[in-house]
Amino acid sequence: MNDLPVDIECLGFYYPGGFLWMKVDQLGLRGSAQTRIDDKGRLKIPTVFRGAIQDLHGPDVFVTSVTGESVRIYPMPVWLEVELKLSKMPGNHPSRLKFLDRVNYYGQASELDGQGRIVVPPPLRDSASIVGDVRVFGKIDYLEVWNEERFAQKLLHEPWMDEDGFKLSEHGI
Repeated sequence: MNDLPVDIECLGFYYPGGFLWMKVDQLGLRGSAQTRIDDKGRLKIPTVFRGAIQDLHGPDVFVTSVTGESVRIYPMPVWLEVELKLSKMPGNHPSRLKFLDRVNYYGQASELDGQGRIVVPPPLRDSASIVGDVRVFGKIDYLEVWNEERFAQKLLHEPWMDEDGFKLSEHGI
C-alpha cells in the first residue's frame, strides 16, 4: 500500500527502498562498460548490453569493422537492415564495394553463448589490438569495442569542437 495520490503501478513507477523511481525501457544501447577478451578470442558482452540485445533482437550478431581500429557488434536484425539498404544501391557503386570489402574481410556471424560471449575473428582482433581488458560502447543500435589506450588516443586527436555542437543542433540535439 502506498501513500501517493495515484496508483504508481499503473504508471510504471516502483518504490524500492523508499525512493520513487520510474521504470525506463532501454530502447537503445547506451553508455560504456569494461570487459575482457580471453585467449580464445571470446569477448564477454557486459550485462548492461547483453539483456537489451537478447531481449530485443535475439542471440545472433554480426561482428565486423569498417576501419579495423575497433570492433562493431550488430544484432543480426540490425545488420540485415544495413544489408537491405546496401542491396538498394547499384551493385558496382564504389562506396558500396569498399564498405562490403571491409565488413566482409573483418566480419563473421556469431552468437552469444550461454555465458554471453561472442567470438571476435582473429584478423579483427589483431587489427584492432583487442586483447585483455577492453571497453564496449553502446552506439544506439550496435556495440563498438575499443582497446582502451587506442580509444584514449582517438579522443585526444579528435577533440570536441563548437562546430560539432552546431552540427548536432541542426538535428535538434
